[in-house]
Amino acid sequence: MDELRDDFLDVPLTHRLPLGDQVRERILAAHRRSIELGLSTYRDPATGLTVMTAGYLADRGYCCSAGCRHCPYVTR
Repeated sequence: MDELRDDFLDVPLTHRLPLGDQVRERILAAHRRSIELGLSTYRDPATGLTVMTAGYLADRGYCCSAGCRHCPYVTR
């Protein structure tokens, strides 16, 4: 199993969701709601696309190297 980041449930990868993104807070709120409800995905409020949660990706047990927004793994 790959190593998990300490803050993986709360902090998305900044290259996938920049700090200055206009809808960042709405995206983070949607992610938090899905995590609290135990859901594996949420609908991106800006694009309508389905995004996997950090919890789902961590439960999967490995990094797929696709650059997921909420990748929970330590990147090397």
